[in-house]
Amino acid sequence: MAKKKRKRLGEILVERGVASQKSIDEAMAQGRKKGMRLGETLVAMNLASEEDIAKAMAYQYEIEYFDLKPDTQAPEAHLLPEEVVRNRMVLPLNREAGKLKVIITDPMDLETLDMLRFRLNCEIQPCLTTKAKFHAYLNKANPAAAEVSIDAAVDEIRRQTIDVAPGEAHGLDLLEDDGAAPIVRLVTMLITQAVEMRASDIHVEPMTNRVRVRYRVDGVCIDREPIPKRMQGPVINRFKIMSGMDLAEKRLPLDGRIKMDIGGSKIDFRVSSLPAYHGECMVLRILRPESVRLGIPALGFEQDDYERFIRIIKRPNGMFLVTGPTGSGKTTTLYAAINELNRPDRKIITAEDPVEYNFTGVNQVQINEAINLTFARILRAMLRQAPNIILVGEIRDLEVAEVAIQAALTGHLVFSTLHTNDAPSAITRLIDMGVKPFLVASSIQAIMAQRLIRVICPKCKGVDKDVDQKMIRMLGFGKEEAANATFYKGKGCENCHGTGYRGRQGIFELLVMNNELRELAFRGSTLSDLRQAAMASGMRNLLSDGRLKILHGITTAEEVLANAQAGELVLE
Repeated sequence: MAKKKRKRLGEILVERGVASQKSIDEAMAQGRKKGMRLGETLVAMNLASEEDIAKAMAYQYEIEYFDLKPDTQAPEAHLLPEEVVRNRMVLPLNREAGKLKVIITDPMDLETLDMLRFRLNCEIQPCLTTKAKFHAYLNKANPAAAEVSIDAAVDEIRRQTIDVAPGEAHGLDLLEDDGAAPIVRLVTMLITQAVEMRASDIHVEPMTNRVRVRYRVDGVCIDREPIPKRMQGPVINRFKIMSGMDLAEKRLPLDGRIKMDIGGSKIDFRVSSLPAYHGECMVLRILRPESVRLGIPALGFEQDDYERFIRIIKRPNGMFLVTGPTGSGKTTTLYAAINELNRPDRKIITAEDPVEYNFTGVNQVQINEAINLTFARILRAMLRQAPNIILVGEIRDLEVAEVAIQAALTGHLVFSTLHTNDAPSAITRLIDMGVKPFLVASSIQAIMAQRLIRVICPKCKGVDKDVDQKMIRMLGFGKEEAANATFYKGKGCENCHGTGYRGRQGIFELLVMNNELRELAFRGSTLSDLRQAAMASGMRNLLSDGRLKILHGITTAEEVLANAQAGELVLE
């Protein structure tokens, strides 16, 4: 009898209305480029939720989908050591009809399933859940499988150091003393939980009577359990040991890196210490390689801007600038472009401060001011290496600007960033730096300003029936347009930690140079004239792009207003 053919995941998702065939095709193409599975790519591109993918895969493999909760009882959890449970992400649950029900997160991990059958010596009934639910269960509910929680580690520190004088606590040897174990566990849990919450940064900030800990999730800081003041020294020293910093130096800013394997992924942390009034502040920037492997479609372009962006980055020469404040995603956008262009027939060199992500096939150079290895010096050396494409992390001064422009005019494609509020401002900024107007006019191909906005959580997304009409007017919606539009918001759930948002996308302002704009730049025209000409040539400003994201149900009016330029708002 012929074996029943298993349906493809994409087919199941289309049948269930989770994603369109177009979305499936886009995700498959992106996944092939980046070596990612379809489900992973759809989740990363915010085209489907992790739970939607898990339910579809459970149907595909004819196994049960299990909605694992933090308070789920697992009487058979003791059958596996906790390191196996956490590292393999499997959890023996209970026995039913002579079979052992085991929670898994990957039905294609046949090696793990075979290991379980051999180790447990019984028939297994696998049940599928999401990785997010599995982590939530381990870290919040199940003492048999989870490591010590942050709260528990803090409590243990309080118990063990109640009689320890502050001076003795600061002198605790984190490499030798048995009393250091809670500190080590606490710091490890701080890092692990931040990664699982999708945080981009961990902030450890000494204050008068406590050490404040905050995670930055989707651009917003969230307070965590504070650390006792007496443990400030050992905790800071633990971070320094892990990142290779000098423990004795407490007066100067220091930089370091940490590499850790968390949940099966190798993650880098860029660590910075800054001496402050109450002690050294530590910030860990979490660098996830997958965030730059997702490619250009995941950035959030509207279709017309996406097509223009692709055409621009495939030009043979000229300069493409990305502008915006710190934390607006400029580096991610440029990395996505470089990743798209990274082919064996092209030579790509970058000058970065610092190098955040490593790309195979790209020559990346780290700035080092201490030995005078500056952007300008590297850029001049780059030109002798015969590159096709150059990325300069940031144009900071006239010297770098002039060398980058000369490279763009001599047959190289140059990418760089600039700190300006909008795209037309980049032209006037370069001229103000001292670059001759005719060089600006002839070298720049396009300028893109961007901001990051939070995306409504798909799990608790619903129609916003009480949207603030004043905000709608501020966004420039007409009365008729607002009356016919449907606005959405997130109510707040476990998936989004009660914020109503999960993940971020960009809003963009893409200015493509034409003859009129080049003439205005050559004449040194005002910013107002440049902006007016850019809008007339088809540029959509940040506010207009944000409006489209609202109409498409991607984000909220509040989020666009918080990130669009104040000068563009209509305040009547």
